[in-house]
Amino acid sequence: MSKFVMPPQATEQLAQLGRRIRVARIRRGWSIADLASKVGINRNTLAALELGKPGTAVGVCFTVLWALGLDRSLDAVADPDSDLHGKALEASRRPTRAGKARKASDDYDF
Repeated sequence: MSKFVMPPQATEQLAQLGRRIRVARIRRGWSIADLASKVGINRNTLAALELGKPGTAVGVCFTVLWALGLDRSLDAVADPDSDLHGKALEASRRPTRAGKARKASDDYDF
């Protein structure tokens, strides 16, 4: 068995996402049964997502956001252009100077 334990920050962010999904559902006037039916999942799965349970599949989360019309907000998730730390690490591994200039070979001088 895996001994996976989520960091507290990740647990809080997951709970916050669940609360946001719940608010979006309620603002639309949908019950849990309504949204679950639209997405094609069980009401208990949607309730678990809204409670921030870590075992809920990421595909379910993305599909629920799509059904709520919030899927465009996913464009910024893990965007490589926004990853300043990753960019800095990549830049630190680049060569600091170019190689020596190579002389052209006269072997093919006609």
